[in-house]
Amino acid sequence: MKTAIIFCGALAREILDIVQKHGWDAEVFGISAMDHMYPERIAPDVEKRYLEIRDRFDRVLIGFGDCGSRGAVDKLATKYNLERIDGPHCYEMYGGATFQELMDEEPGTFFLTDFLVRGFKGTILKGLGLDRFPDLKEDYFRNYKRIVYLAQNPNPDLIAQAQKAADYLELPLEVRTTGYGLLEERLVAMMNGGIATDFAD
Repeated sequence: MKTAIIFCGALAREILDIVQKHGWDAEVFGISAMDHMYPERIAPDVEKRYLEIRDRFDRVLIGFGDCGSRGAVDKLATKYNLERIDGPHCYEMYGGATFQELMDEEPGTFFLTDFLVRGFKGTILKGLGLDRFPDLKEDYFRNYKRIVYLAQNPNPDLIAQAQKAADYLELPLEVRTTGYGLLEERLVAMMNGGIATDFAD
């Protein structure tokens, strides 16, 4: 069975690593992580990619959370009878129950992942316009109390970059090593035929 996985660019390294680790015969197709700045673009871009590739594969999986699309990704999955990895976003996929515990402990938590640490300048600073309008930092982040770096493959360089980001935002940093967490578990379940999804009506 020829399988394709359409995934969020923010999960690119991790999903490619998981596919290689398990030796799956699957092709992977990324969607720009910058769609998260405009969540209404996520479902249309996933649909466009799906329509481009569907005739080449027996099975297409969606490696996206809801990611702020307000149920649009689930509606797309239902429309084409596709399987979507369960979860609202990558923070929950990596952190599992720890993510909710952290949010309950401090709702004003700003999360980083390996992807966001590596791309902090492009994704956060440029994406939010802080490179052009640095005064907006106070408006964007005034209600945040801390940064938690959910680390998939931490190393001294990434931790140093995370600290630099925390210093820029003037927030204390906590590092929690998660590995691939539920992202890997749920992908394994999907590839093995278990549907780890909860589609919206």
